[in-house]
Amino acid sequence: MAAGATGYADILRAPHAARLLSGTLVGRLPNATAPVAIVLFTRAEGGSYSLAGGLAAVYGIATAIGQPLLGRAVDLHGQPRVQFPAAVVSALGMVLLAAAGIGALPVAYAAAAVAGVFTPPLEGGLRALWPSVLGGEDRVHRAYAMDAVAQEIMFTVGPLLVTLLVSLWSAGAALLVINVIGVLGALSVVLSEPSRGWRSAPREAHWLGALRSPGLLALLGAFFFVGLALGSITVAGVAYADDQGRESVYGWLMAALGLGALIGGVAYGARQWAGAPERRLRVIVGLLALGYLPLALTPGVVAMTALAAVSGLFLAPAIACAFIVVDRHAPSGTVTEAFSWLVTTFGVGAAAGTAVAGPAVELGGTAWSFAVAGAGGIAALLVLTGTQRVLAVPGRSKDIAGSSENDRNGAAEPGFSSGREA
Repeated sequence: MAAGATGYADILRAPHAARLLSGTLVGRLPNATAPVAIVLFTRAEGGSYSLAGGLAAVYGIATAIGQPLLGRAVDLHGQPRVQFPAAVVSALGMVLLAAAGIGALPVAYAAAAVAGVFTPPLEGGLRALWPSVLGGEDRVHRAYAMDAVAQEIMFTVGPLLVTLLVSLWSAGAALLVINVIGVLGALSVVLSEPSRGWRSAPREAHWLGALRSPGLLALLGAFFFVGLALGSITVAGVAYADDQGRESVYGWLMAALGLGALIGGVAYGARQWAGAPERRLRVIVGLLALGYLPLALTPGVVAMTALAAVSGLFLAPAIACAFIVVDRHAPSGTVTEAFSWLVTTFGVGAAAGTAVAGPAVELGGTAWSFAVAGAGGIAALLVLTGTQRVLAVPGRSKDIAGSSENDRNGAAEPGFSSGREA
């Protein structure tokens, strides 16, 4: 563990690394907290769980549509021209939702859709920047793990921040404050030297872009169900808190989930792993599914908080390992788009999870909505198991070029894409 901490510190000492990581995390805060913020806002306005789940689902689906399109635009035109304008428009969509409320449902749904479509692909952008900032495959892979750990800190702090803003001010104010913070984070990223100077590697013109990779498609199919599991927990956690008669219980459940993922992510990044990451990912997702199943028991608050922490242990490792698999299977010149497709698929799954969990609460109670999470984890494992032959194909075939043609200075190791044109 000490070696892992030393490795993280080495990464953060690299020029621009701390700024890029912190700016990306802050910039992604609106997207990370949107499901809970929308659910709490809708409930505060007197809306039902189904309406709350519907609005959150529209946001998630719109984000899923926008991410790969904006990711491809970043690959073609660079980060500053796309990331910051998108962040501003997305924030304006949330401002419209907060101002209009749920009295006029078409306006509310349109506002959620605008906010989702224009969510900037900061997550994919950061992973595209790591090779040019750090160099060396081992350092970049450790940065992926650190990124996942930092993400879980955000997912721990984010829900607590939203619930704090709701309790101190209002649900509408929470939407506004979170999105202003997000715009400032995006601005910090795009003004940095690596972001301004980054250019995608040469790419083969193809209408499918990153999706022409069979291995990437297999991974996306699995992470749809991982997203479904996590999205269902968003609604299920609110329902559980209502059952307990304490709104703060939701924040603690989400914080426990994030803490578990934080611990798991730190442990995962503290060592170097041998063997193919595709095989390792199957094991991690299997353990993730196993952790989700007991949530359907819905015991008392203390035990439920402990179960939430256990269920999160393998989330960050799964995400970090998925980053490596994406890099191995993404066609040359599509790195931001490929990472954005992972975010998209995860978002579609999360939207489906919130949409399914809302009616599940009303039809069968809170336990049913938590059962959706367990089912999602099992489905993700089945997809990875069923596509293991496709995923076993070496990531860089003749149309999925290695780094040698894109990294003339040798900053990245052979077989690793730098994503930066020399």
